[in-house]
Amino acid sequence: MKKIMTLIFICLLFSCKPKSPESKKNSKITIENEEDYIDILGVFERNELNTYPHSEWFEENYDNYLLDEETAKKIKPLINDVEITAFMGTWCTDSRRDSPAFFKLMDFLDFKDHKLKLIAMSLEKTTPDSLEKGLEIYNIPTFIFKKDGKEINRIVEFPIETIEKDIFKILNGEGYKNAYADF
Repeated sequence: MKKIMTLIFICLLFSCKPKSPESKKNSKITIENEEDYIDILGVFERNELNTYPHSEWFEENYDNYLLDEETAKKIKPLINDVEITAFMGTWCTDSRRDSPAFFKLMDFLDFKDHKLKLIAMSLEKTTPDSLEKGLEIYNIPTFIFKKDGKEINRIVEFPIETIEKDIFKILNGEGYKNAYADF
């Protein structure tokens, strides 16, 4: 048990670490003044990711993601009665990588916005209204899939294969396990 607790602590410590001020200065996002960079917190609309400074990383990663259309087509008939809650952080490198891929898939599927709830978290993985309370959100991004209001599964921090293949396994009932499912 002690080994498991140590492993969990190490995973939490290193999962989705925020960029240091130095790495922000060296990133492709040009920020004249650190105070100009504002992270999104709480419930938000997707179009906020298409505004500066978030558009700098979001649009590039969205455009560069190569969608697996064959798997995406298999998802289309399975996703109609699903609701998704996505927890992410605009400061988080994993969210910056996987959220644009997720949205590219949702766009391909023509997934309805009213079935998708977006929640941005702080560095401490909290939200202003404690929306994470009781949901065991330890690593982000976390995509929670629900049917009839009940969670069926989730992708935590990163896909095991690809975002498309993981979502297909979840919706197809193939016994998907995220990277932290055994803890």
